[in-house]
Amino acid sequence: MASMSTRETVVMIHRLLIVLLLLSALPARANERAILVLGDSLSAAHGINHNAGWVALLAARLAKQKWDYRVVNASISGDTTGGGLARLPAALDRYHPVILIVELGGNDGLRGIPLAEIRSHLGQIVRLAKHRGIRVLLIGVRLPPNYGTVFTERFQALFHEVAQAEAIPLVPKLLAGVAENPQLMQPDGIHPTAAAQPRLLANVWPKLKPLLQPTPHVPLPPAAQHSLDPNRMR
Repeated sequence: MASMSTRETVVMIHRLLIVLLLLSALPARANERAILVLGDSLSAAHGINHNAGWVALLAARLAKQKWDYRVVNASISGDTTGGGLARLPAALDRYHPVILIVELGGNDGLRGIPLAEIRSHLGQIVRLAKHRGIRVLLIGVRLPPNYGTVFTERFQALFHEVAQAEAIPLVPKLLAGVAENPQLMQPDGIHPTAAAQPRLLANVWPKLKPLLQPTPHVPLPPAAQHSLDPNRMR
């Protein structure tokens, strides 16, 4: 094979530079898709190492299973549905998630905020995300039994009501299989231990997985394909 002339080399380099410029102008690739977690202390790894929390474990599982998603944990200890609603627009603008996981309401219940107000806030959060084409997963939480059977049952029911009204999937109880076991709860009886976090993820995963989508194929633009034509590089 004859060696390439200086002119041919320059032409090839020029074409490769064009291809690189075209690729850099492509929309964000699939590996930049974000899952945003809007939660409170149960998702903020309260009282344990941040990397041991269920949200961090979710990110690790997605990476291990080759799902092209990054997880953004926007959870704040002590947050309420009202607080989450107030900060959600800025979070959506910043991270552009394709999936929103909502885990809020526990602090509302502990503070005795009216159930109708909690329900309204959750509904607004869901609709705000859906209006932008974002898939939403709602996570229900429970209140300690000392709040009374009637109130705790009505509180638990509001998550089902919101999920049904908005036609979104629901994890009924984030702490299912955990809250009943004192060894998996921190001394305050509200927050799960590090050892409980894999169980929390196990509760979330079956409802989250159907919302995940394979990496989409992003074809090269015609101009890039034209520049890479080996017959034109001779």
